[in-house]
Amino acid sequence: MGFAQVQQRRLSDDIVERLEAMILEGSLKRGQRLPAERVLAEQFGVSRPSLREAVQKMVAKGLLVSRQGGGNYVAESLGSTFSDPLLALLENNPEAQRDLLEFRHTLEGSCAYYAALRATELDRQRLAEAFAALQDCYLRAGKADRDEEGAADANFHLAIAEASHNAVLLHTIRGLFDLLKHNVVTNIGGMYAQRDETRDMLIEQHRSLYQAIIEGRSEDARKLSNRHIDYVREVLTEVQQQALREQRARRRGNNR
Repeated sequence: MGFAQVQQRRLSDDIVERLEAMILEGSLKRGQRLPAERVLAEQFGVSRPSLREAVQKMVAKGLLVSRQGGGNYVAESLGSTFSDPLLALLENNPEAQRDLLEFRHTLEGSCAYYAALRATELDRQRLAEAFAALQDCYLRAGKADRDEEGAADANFHLAIAEASHNAVLLHTIRGLFDLLKHNVVTNIGGMYAQRDETRDMLIEQHRSLYQAIIEGRSEDARKLSNRHIDYVREVLTEVQQQALREQRARRRGNNR
C-alpha cells in the first residue's frame, strides 16, 4: 500500500494562525492598523517575505485590507452586525427597542457572569477605567452630552464583554456597539425627564455591577445586570405610555 507524503507546513500559515487568534480574542480590532511590516516581523521573529505572504492570505480571506502606501488594517466589516440604514430603523421603532432590551437582558447578563469568573488584573484595570469614565458623565449632569454618555455606557459594557474571555460574546457585543450606543442616546433623555431619580439609579446600578465583577461574585453580577435592564425597560414603558396619553389629549383638543 502507498502512503501520501506529509505536507510541510509553511511559516506563513503559522503567522496567519497567530493573527487570526489575535482577531478572535479581540487583541486586534476591526479597522485597526497593524504595526509596520518590519516591526511586526521582528515581534513575531519571522522574515518579512513570510509575513508578507501571511498578510496576502488574510487579505484573500477578507480579514485584512492592504492600502497602497498606507499599511495593513483589520477589515472594518468584521463584526458589523447592523448597517447604518438598519440602525436608523431599529432606533426609531419602539418595538425594535423593546426587542433590543430583551436581547441585552440575556447577552449582558452572561457577559457579567463570565467576567466575574474570569477577569484578569488587566481586565479589572480596564473595567475600572471604563467605569470611571461613565461615572464622570453621570456626575457632570447636564454638562456631558448624550453622545458622550452613550459612548461611555457602551464602552463599559464592552469592557465587561472583553473580561468575559468568551469570543462569541465579545464579538456580538462589538458588532452591536453602535446600536447599543444609539440605544442609550435615544433613551436617556426621556428616562431622565420621566423619573427624577433615574440618574442616581443608573449610577448605583452600574456601580453595583462593577463591584460584583471586580469581587468575583458571578451570580450577583448576572442578577445585577438583569436588574439594570429591567429598570431601563420599566422606565421606557412609562415614557411610551405617557407619550400615548399626550397624543390622545392633543387629538381630543383638536376635535373641539
